[in-house]
Amino acid sequence: MSSSTMKRKRTTRNSLKASYSSSSSSSSCSQQQQPLSETKLIPTTGALHLPDECWESICTFLIDDDNNRRYLKSLSLVSKKFLSITNHHRSSLTFCTPMLLYTQTLCHRFPNLTSIHITGILGDLNDLLCQISKFPFNLKSLKLSNINKFPTKGLQVLSKKITTLTSLTCFNIASLNAKHFVLISNCFPLLEEFHLWQNSSFHNFQHGLMAMLMALPKFRKINLSCNYGYYYSINDWFLLNLCKNCEFLEEILMLNCPLLTQDGIASAIRERPSLTSLSVSVWSNGSPTNIGSHFIDSLVSLKGLTCLDLSCSQISNELLSSIAMGGLPLRRLVLQYCTGYSYAGLAFLLSKCQHIQHLNLRRTNFLNDQHVVQLSSFIDNLVSINLSECNMLTKLALFALVRECPLLSEIKMENIGSEIVEDSDSLMDFRVYPQLKSLHLANNSWLSDENINTFAFIFPNLQLLDLNSCTDISEEAIGQVLKRCCNIRHLNLSGLNPLRINFVLTLEVLNLSNSGIDDSTLYMISKSCSGLLQFALRNCVDVTEKGVMQVVENCTQLREINLHGCSKVAADVVDSMISIRPSLRKIAAPPNFRCSKSRMKQFLCYGFLVQVENNA
Repeated sequence: MSSSTMKRKRTTRNSLKASYSSSSSSSSCSQQQQPLSETKLIPTTGALHLPDECWESICTFLIDDDNNRRYLKSLSLVSKKFLSITNHHRSSLTFCTPMLLYTQTLCHRFPNLTSIHITGILGDLNDLLCQISKFPFNLKSLKLSNINKFPTKGLQVLSKKITTLTSLTCFNIASLNAKHFVLISNCFPLLEEFHLWQNSSFHNFQHGLMAMLMALPKFRKINLSCNYGYYYSINDWFLLNLCKNCEFLEEILMLNCPLLTQDGIASAIRERPSLTSLSVSVWSNGSPTNIGSHFIDSLVSLKGLTCLDLSCSQISNELLSSIAMGGLPLRRLVLQYCTGYSYAGLAFLLSKCQHIQHLNLRRTNFLNDQHVVQLSSFIDNLVSINLSECNMLTKLALFALVRECPLLSEIKMENIGSEIVEDSDSLMDFRVYPQLKSLHLANNSWLSDENINTFAFIFPNLQLLDLNSCTDISEEAIGQVLKRCCNIRHLNLSGLNPLRINFVLTLEVLNLSNSGIDDSTLYMISKSCSGLLQFALRNCVDVTEKGVMQVVENCTQLREINLHGCSKVAADVVDSMISIRPSLRKIAAPPNFRCSKSRMKQFLCYGFLVQVENNA
């Protein structure tokens, strides 16, 4: 948050506080001058009267954190005025087939939309875009995903009415071809970002895409990573021409493109020294290769580079040392699945680049606890770190990180080494570390009740806890964690022992897939976690429709439930769930469920996406 925004919010908060204090003081004095029997109650509507600007500021406070947007739903239920104010705060909306009937209503209801996502439309997408174009949205971002036909007419109509679009995403559009790229540049001349992902192959698109990019004078970001559709089409020629012709280009994401060579990448980025973000995998003849001096010199010349992602590349200590000595202002560094370098190179880089906030070292095989202890003194600005699949690490590394990194809010240490460390507890002072919000520890079978109890004590503000497949943790230990960490919203216990909860929780996302729970457990969960939004029960073979219906009845805000692999759940439970829980939007049906296409469309028309298991 910017300093000016924080100052404005403090001013608003102080004004509200002063107004409230003045009102309270006045009311108190007035009541002191009258006998209690003569005191008149002030109507609540008068007591709560504030200008809309004040209520909008209050809403802004509530949604400082994206996770807190849920509070707007409760606020919107207070009155029509609050509903109107919260509607004005909605900036993004996803349209799918069930919503086509309500397009006009939704567009009227949310007048300040800046981002729209259209996905899986079975009807005419051109008609939907034409309807959206009738509203004066200040639209900045448009995402089209899982579409059978490119909406040529709809985009042309939309572009004539909405001229503010700066970001376009095309995800899995079946009929996309080179001509459509030219149409995009004609429709949206102010486009700055383009994200493209296809899971089906198409050819000869390079020239069309290049023509589009060169026709966009403000273009600054392109994402072509991990695309099967043009896996063998992004080459050195394409990248070089991109960098030569796009004057304002700042961000390039082209991971896993095997025809890009290190010399080609080096020559291209030399043409665009203003790059701030670069994500490339360095390959040679389809396999990783050592980084040479040409690439190193070109990379170090990017003096404004804040994000560097070299996933799956074979790098060297020389490269890391050169980056360190070059003084690049890195804030995000991703070296996941990289090989060819050692601890010496990594330590030198981190000792010089101490402003890194996001660090990904997934599967760094040489990394051990002592290394992390030493590195933690350099990275005190760290906000998130990924050390998953580092098989020489133990819990000691986790303790060192939270002790030395006061801003660290997310740690991923999935599938790491064992818990065996000498005198590890003596190196941990068991202080409380309230900054940690997300802890991912999946696939660590060595985790014990003692470990989990320790984590619950020192991380009281956890909001996300992932213990997927940590099979040695008992039901009692999980219960202790949930009692102490009362802010947990997202909990993954997939593959664990049955879970019994007999106290109220504020969980919103719960994953109990592949666990041994039964109907009695489901009943207790439904009573304790009535605010659940998403519930995964995949492959819970002891669950029946009785337990599922208890969840659906008691969890009044439930939006998604996964019953794939629940062989004892009767097929007709889907109709029963839909009839009593209107909040549901997505149901992964049990194995015996069968549904005709016409019935599936009927579900969609009423707002329910039902997934049949063999089509998921």
